[in-house]
Amino acid sequence: MNPVRRRRLLFVLLALLVAGAATALIAMALQRNVAYLYTPAEVLRGDASERARFRLGGMVEKGSFTRENGSLVSHFRVTDGDAQLTVRYDKILPDLFREGQAVVATGAMQDGVFVAEDVLAKHDETYMPKEVADKMGKAHQKHDVQAAPTGTAN
Repeated sequence: MNPVRRRRLLFVLLALLVAGAATALIAMALQRNVAYLYTPAEVLRGDASERARFRLGGMVEKGSFTRENGSLVSHFRVTDGDAQLTVRYDKILPDLFREGQAVVATGAMQDGVFVAEDVLAKHDETYMPKEVADKMGKAHQKHDVQAAPTGTAN
């Protein structure tokens, strides 16, 4: 093999190695930042891993909001109509956060409580993010099908 061909081959191999390493690094970074959306019923059913980072979507249950004395730590329940999950958040809540409206919280489960890193809320109580509405609709359809009687009584 002549020196020019050898140099060209080494250059191509080096370029492939660099491209492969860059692809692996990008894939790892994207995997870490992916957060799946679950409803409380799905979380309690075990669809979300106990230590995985994910998004929790639903409505803030009315009468469930509390704040620890003298701190930013707040607790509230998120519901999808079928199940409730307690959320703990230790930062300033968005100005638009209210009971009875849709929220999406990002975080992880710890000892049966969802510990949120971020909480997003919308100002209009009739608005619900499409992804949350779709998930809640599917959960209700499954619940209605399972609860429906199989026969008729005369």
